[in-house]
Amino acid sequence: MNMPATKIEVETATPAGSAAPVVAMTPKRPPRSEAYARMVRETAVRVIPPLVVIALLTLVWELVCRRTGSALPPPSRVFKDTKELILDPFFDHGGIDKGLFWHLSASLQRVAFGYSLSAIAGIALGVLVGQSVWAMRGLDPLFQVLRTIPPLAWLPLSLAAFRDGQPSAIFVIFITSIWPIIINTAVGIRNIPQDYRNVAAVVQLNPLEFFGKIMIPAAAPYIFTGLRIGIGLSWLAIVAAEMLIGGVGIGFFIWDAWNSSHISEIILALIYVGIVGFVLDRLIAGLGKIVTRGTATN
Repeated sequence: MNMPATKIEVETATPAGSAAPVVAMTPKRPPRSEAYARMVRETAVRVIPPLVVIALLTLVWELVCRRTGSALPPPSRVFKDTKELILDPFFDHGGIDKGLFWHLSASLQRVAFGYSLSAIAGIALGVLVGQSVWAMRGLDPLFQVLRTIPPLAWLPLSLAAFRDGQPSAIFVIFITSIWPIIINTAVGIRNIPQDYRNVAAVVQLNPLEFFGKIMIPAAAPYIFTGLRIGIGLSWLAIVAAEMLIGGVGIGFFIWDAWNSSHISEIILALIYVGIVGFVLDRLIAGLGKIVTRGTATN
């Protein structure tokens, strides 16, 4: 005889008058292996395409320049000629006979000093022009004229004024990189929403509090856009200036290699210049992303 199926329910007794127990459901975290796999995929998406492009360009370069009579050496020849410079960038035989590390280090020190001065002065002038209509009318036309002067055009004037190559190079960096910082900062200040200004007036912020709590955070994306443009111009300016002032620096290294007909060394130096410029841009972009909490452009 078949017995009907019965459903047995088990209930947990709770004291009278007490609330039923609440079970908190917490979402399960994805396994660590999945997180690592996702990181690997994201890295591959960013890294593999440029590596493929670089490999194809290198292959084309090798095929084109291996022909007899080519004016430029192929990558294999460049590596063969500059192998010692690549493997030992830290040698120092005195004078200007140094490894590429020391030349890049000297250039970066000049850039750091000149760029820091331009960032401080540029942000200050940008705030002034952005806040004051009279300052904008008086200074903006002057800035628009001065920013069109090529960097190397300032070098003879700076050499005449400072009578030394080091401050002259720093001045060229400063005067080249300050204009995008001023202009972008001023645009950012002028584009602060009126609601922010109204809130500042309601809570009666003093000028210093308004500057630190409203003005700079609101204009930060514009400011860091100007800083990114400025760091790129700084690196371009120092390489050009060092070709003329001499001494230790990556620009002088390129010029000295040209005078010695070492084309492979010039190509190697240009590769390093491009890599360092890319790293500098990424550093400023990363700093801007941290400060602006992701609102600055990448």
